[in-house]
Amino acid sequence: MSVKARLRAKARKKARKAQKKKGSAFRKKVCRFCADATVGIDYKEPKGLRYFLTETGKLIPQRISGNCAKHQRRIATAIKRGRQLALMPYASHHGM
Repeated sequence: MSVKARLRAKARKKARKAQKKKGSAFRKKVCRFCADATVGIDYKEPKGLRYFLTETGKLIPQRISGNCAKHQRRIATAIKRGRQLALMPYASHHGM
């Protein structure tokens, strides 16, 4: 384990301890598609898929969005299809 990795691990441990002292517990993120089966993933609905894109047009990672692996893959595929059909942006809209 490198020095940087040890320092990072120590900082994480310290943060967890401080959070425990504070009283707030970690809350596991729940995949919204697993929780509600009626919500679908469709490339033809770009408004629903925009929640999974940053302002610059990048995909939001699974650990931040809270999606399970299966639904994160489906979202990525739907966004890529939407981009191909010009329903969604590849990048932000500001000029260079």
